[in-house]
Amino acid sequence: MKPHKTKLKQTIVAAAAAAILVSSAISSQIVSRADAASPLTKNVILFVGDGMGTAQRNAIRLATVGLEGKLAMDDMPYTGLVHTSSTVPVTDSAAAATAYASGVKTYNGAIGMNADKKKVKTIMEYAKEAGKSTGVVTTSQVTDATGAAFGAHVEDRSKQSDIALQFITESKIDVILGGGEDFWYPAGEPGKFKDEPAEDPSEKSKGTQGNLVNKAKQLGYTYVSSKEELQKAKSGKLLGLFANEEMFQQNPEGEGDIYNPVVSLPDMTKKALDTLSTNKKGFFLMVEEEGTDEFAHANNAKMTIKSGQELDKAVKVAKDFAKKNPDTLVLVLADHETGGFSIEPVDSEDESGDGISQEDGPFAIAKSKHNFVVDWTTSGHTAVDIPLTATGKNAELFSGIYENTEVFTKLMQALGLKVKK
Repeated sequence: MKPHKTKLKQTIVAAAAAAILVSSAISSQIVSRADAASPLTKNVILFVGDGMGTAQRNAIRLATVGLEGKLAMDDMPYTGLVHTSSTVPVTDSAAAATAYASGVKTYNGAIGMNADKKKVKTIMEYAKEAGKSTGVVTTSQVTDATGAAFGAHVEDRSKQSDIALQFITESKIDVILGGGEDFWYPAGEPGKFKDEPAEDPSEKSKGTQGNLVNKAKQLGYTYVSSKEELQKAKSGKLLGLFANEEMFQQNPEGEGDIYNPVVSLPDMTKKALDTLSTNKKGFFLMVEEEGTDEFAHANNAKMTIKSGQELDKAVKVAKDFAKKNPDTLVLVLADHETGGFSIEPVDSEDESGDGISQEDGPFAIAKSKHNFVVDWTTSGHTAVDIPLTATGKNAELFSGIYENTEVFTKLMQALGLKVKK
């Protein structure tokens, strides 16, 4: 064979080999991006910092990462501003969560009901119909207003045992982690946490639907009540109750306030994600930090900030999961603002007042020599708009200014689910 033909053959072979390598690389990229290329969101992780308005988020940021730092919950590419009213200007958590879960404005106290006291389907129920797993994680009672609105239908949020029963027999939530053991056991039948504890003698079993922990076990749930048991629990339906009521004690600063959950919110979030993500069809997880609301009701800025810092750690856990699972949407919002919280400079000549108007602090600004104080205008809720931040699959849907009911609409759109009349 002539030399020039040999070289031509070698060139053709080399080109063919290169083409195969390029084709293989492209194919590999296509396969690895298969999930990411889907137009639909597979997994949703919705964080609710109860009562956490813009000022609270700013105080948490200043105390944690300083003037120029970013919290995990703020370091997201899309932002929204959400109107919070129920059928009246100032909402409660029940009506606000129902707006998020079912897309309707309703009266304060309603759980999964519209203003006419008729059941409205929740997004977790739609997700379950689509084959997805569902989960509720909170530092409050698992049956308290926010979690309840995603998996129950009652006219009055106080019916927490009814809510618990619906969780395990009707909406069939797969992972339930938080406090509120008292509503799962009948009066006179203490669970793992003793009745009338020293830190709050008012806490004791008060269930109205029998022993729901035993019923949950009969329905296939693994029941845990400690960090060690939670860590050992295997995949499947999971019920974890880690306190009589909330997983903390909310009191005015220095008057018995305690924030030291048996299991931290980041750890509960991690376990929920590990468990729910075994479903190839995806999941919908709602994670709530209740301390940001309860401590604000007590005008306790120190503990409001501390609980907000734990929420941010949980958000980081979710963002780390989303990096590995690009078909995941992560949202952080609040149901309303609590306390009329404001951030002010330290000023010795400022009239600090007393009661609600008394300044709280000073608090150190991280990575600086500066401080700030917190002022309050109320011990209740306010009607100010709350910020929303979003990252991940279809997060761009959540930009703009809109009603709280639109969060449901946008979530349904992201998941590709249709409202059934």
